[in-house]
Amino acid sequence: MSKLVVVLGPTASGKTLFAVNLAQHYNGEIISADSRQIYRGMDIGTGKDLDEYKINDQIIPYYLIDIINPQDNYSVYDYKNDFLKTYKKISKQNNLAILCGGTGLYIESILLDYKMSDAPPNLELRNQLENKTLSELIEEIKINHISSYDINFHVTKRRIIRTIEIVLYDNKNIDNKKNSTAQINSLVLGIKLERDIVLKNIKRRLETRLNEGMIDEVKKLIDKGLTLERLKYFGLEYKFIGEYLFNKISYNSMKEKLNFAINRFAKRQMTFFRRMEKRGVNINWIDSDDSSKIYNQINQFINS
Repeated sequence: MSKLVVVLGPTASGKTLFAVNLAQHYNGEIISADSRQIYRGMDIGTGKDLDEYKINDQIIPYYLIDIINPQDNYSVYDYKNDFLKTYKKISKQNNLAILCGGTGLYIESILLDYKMSDAPPNLELRNQLENKTLSELIEEIKINHISSYDINFHVTKRRIIRTIEIVLYDNKNIDNKKNSTAQINSLVLGIKLERDIVLKNIKRRLETRLNEGMIDEVKKLIDKGLTLERLKYFGLEYKFIGEYLFNKISYNSMKEKLNFAINRFAKRQMTFFRRMEKRGVNINWIDSDDSSKIYNQINQFINS
């Protein structure tokens, strides 16, 4: 089939359930595009909702979830390589690959075919950049035209330095196309919801996750050796619940700050998607309830 349907949208927009229904209808398999669902033991806070992958007693195959431990690092380069291996496997079986998630950087790396490679360490460059402040490194990102880097999420000095290192290496080795996604034919569907509905969904979902044991989940991560600094790296639920468990903030403060942070995150996601459109990605914004129109659109895409 060699085609890809992409389902994107802000957090709490119902992407997974929508993608699962598409997968059942079109004999599809789902590739996750979520930068936190890759980690084992981070289930409630990242909203894996694995029970949603079962529909009418059928288990929909999914990939790139629960693939590494929380202590390990994972780059966009790693994601792109893992995506390609998975995509080729699904296509070889003549099934429809469905890329679903809200991490814009992951999705954009596929759709815009980021030229990323396993760049070797550049110790000289690292020494030059190490003493720069975080804001100075962000300026360095702009100077080197690395517009694809999401500076709003999971940003650390180490991550920015490594990004600069990879992109500068790739600029010198532009012919390296071993992980190219340029030939993938994609249909991009964006879940469109009014902002006030998204905010209500976020608040309701946060209550549910707290009741389902999200705090205990973070406790287990701490018991396994995760530091507050590492929890902050994962952001959102893990950052604020971590601060609560390390007695930095009260329960009520944690809950209030977390809800506000998730609201802001959803807004940043939409900003990223709009920027993707400006960079040439054609996103078809849809009402997920309008199934007949969506299926007609997908049918045309598959049969074209």
